[in-house]
Amino acid sequence: MFDTHELGRRPGALQRISRTVEAPVDLGIDGVIGVPQGSPVELDLRLESVMEGVLVTGTARASAEGECVRCLEPLRQDVAADFQEMFSYPDTDDRGHRKAAADDDAEDDEDMTPLEDGMFDLEPVLRDAVVLALPMQPVCREDCAGLCAECGANLNENPDHHHDAVDIRWAALQGLADSLGTGEKDNMSGAEAGVDEKQEK
Repeated sequence: MFDTHELGRRPGALQRISRTVEAPVDLGIDGVIGVPQGSPVELDLRLESVMEGVLVTGTARASAEGECVRCLEPLRQDVAADFQEMFSYPDTDDRGHRKAAADDDAEDDEDMTPLEDGMFDLEPVLRDAVVLALPMQPVCREDCAGLCAECGANLNENPDHHHDAVDIRWAALQGLADSLGTGEKDNMSGAEAGVDEKQEK
């Protein structure tokens, strides 16, 4: 939670905050890459008082961990996420009572998160920003060669690794040819020759 009482409600007032917080649970893309729970997240925030509330603009920096989608090796990647969110003042009259929102402003109010006793919770905003900044398919390096599709060997460690290509469409015929004995092949050749001679006559 962040406090806006020092900022005040005078439009145009500014406050800058730099703080390191612990990463919440599940800050990332499940099973792909994420910021480990409890690891440091550095926040640089700019709070600006406007007519409707407090406009918060900031950057979050953290280190994410995951595995390469090509070679499955563990990886660590620095991530920086920019965000901006409006936190609205509760509408009050001069006696401190909440005023009914006008119909025209109802839709606008839905887009803003209300301040609670001058405090705002940045976790939902932080979560959205960091998740969007993470790669959906992280790689350990741009030219990662990945794994061999046939045996799973790491092609980064053995770039000359290969298998002799066998066309599976001919595999059954190759098996049939290997099963035929030499005599059978010769007999078939002789029969074919006899057929050719009859056709010539």
